[in-house]
Amino acid sequence: MTAVERAAAAPVDAALLPVLRRRTTGVLVASQILGGLGVATGIALSAVLARQVSGSEALSGLAPTATVAGTAVLSMPMAALMTARGRRPGLVLAYLVGALGACVVVVAARAGNYPLLLCGMAAFGAASSANLQARFAAADLAEPQRRARAISNVVWATTIGAVLGPNIAAPAGRSVAGLGIPAAAGPFLWAAGIFVMAGVLVAVRLRPDPLLTARALAPQEERSAEARSLRAGLAAVAASPRARLALVTVAVSHTAMVSVMSMTPLDLTHHGASIDLIGLVISGHIAGMYAFAPLMGRLADRVGRLSVAGLAAGLLAVAMFLAGTAGGSHGQTAAGLFVLGLGWSAGLVSGSALLTDSVPQSARAAAQGISDLTMNTSAGFGGAIAGLIVAQASYAWLNAAAASLLVPLAALALFTRTGNRNGNGNKNGNGKEDEDRSGTAAEDSPPGVRQA
Repeated sequence: MTAVERAAAAPVDAALLPVLRRRTTGVLVASQILGGLGVATGIALSAVLARQVSGSEALSGLAPTATVAGTAVLSMPMAALMTARGRRPGLVLAYLVGALGACVVVVAARAGNYPLLLCGMAAFGAASSANLQARFAAADLAEPQRRARAISNVVWATTIGAVLGPNIAAPAGRSVAGLGIPAAAGPFLWAAGIFVMAGVLVAVRLRPDPLLTARALAPQEERSAEARSLRAGLAAVAASPRARLALVTVAVSHTAMVSVMSMTPLDLTHHGASIDLIGLVISGHIAGMYAFAPLMGRLADRVGRLSVAGLAAGLLAVAMFLAGTAGGSHGQTAAGLFVLGLGWSAGLVSGSALLTDSVPQSARAAAQGISDLTMNTSAGFGGAIAGLIVAQASYAWLNAAAASLLVPLAALALFTRTGNRNGNGNKNGNGKEDEDRSGTAAEDSPPGVRQA
């Protein structure tokens, strides 16, 4: 083991675990607020900046797409680093790469270099990857019966940054007046500073490392380097029906949400909606995504991960029906987008908790990286195809196509639940038979925990 791992492997007083959990969650929530603020501040004007630099409205959509692609591409290297060194180095590096990407965007905007702008946007996506991985860091030390709530609390924290970010884009743009930097690039300069703050916070305060501490508490046979490899993560997901369901739940929820949400402003514009109204609709959608995450976490802990995954599929289906049949009814579109956010929240929280439950502790970081790679890659394809569907058919057909993704999800969930009831459930990450309501009874103290 490394020196860091040896330090983390020291016996942990059971009485101190609740304090350590609260401190870890507090640091992650604070970093999530900063990270969400930086991402939202930059993304708010990314398409506008891309149009200014490229001179083409058709190329403007590639800027946010590059961010999604960067988030996906960086998921696996980040997971590999976390697997080898712990959560803290991975999160810090991701925030610093995001800050570097934001600076590259500013340089590209000043030079009028569109390819460089896209490269900067891709690196900027590393901060989004850090925000996504933070939810898993919250689950490292959480009690199994509270794991979904721990994840949801970190997801909820994004609400603050996501709401504040677009509102500080204007003053950020004005702050660069006279520097030769386009106003639309100002938010990226601010985002770079915010990401650095988030990285410093994690580097200084996320101690001891939650993943290394959880690994030290795991059974001895799960501590080998081979058990922590990316190959072991893939094998763990492939061997567990529930882990596969978790992966599909997160990927389908994210792809459906991104595909429909990305084309909603365009559809609203076609039906005469103002910019202010579009902003309100998207704000309601973001509120649905993040503000109700704690509710989804509590439901997942109390009634079960599979039940909330089914709820996610139902909410997404309702959302697509409302949005796809709204036509010129702006109120119905707004309702559909709000429910779409709720469905995404239910799918992300339940799927993330189910994945963490379903693989051995040693393979979790790798499996979680695979999850984020899958969800962001599929969402990137979904967002690209969404524009083609709307251009060749209509927004209604886009919603129908997104709803079709729910069919294999529902079938897999039904098959997994039936197999579980027939006694074919797999062992969870704690070595216990994984029931629907994971961890409803408190566990015995794990190895390495010293009773007070």
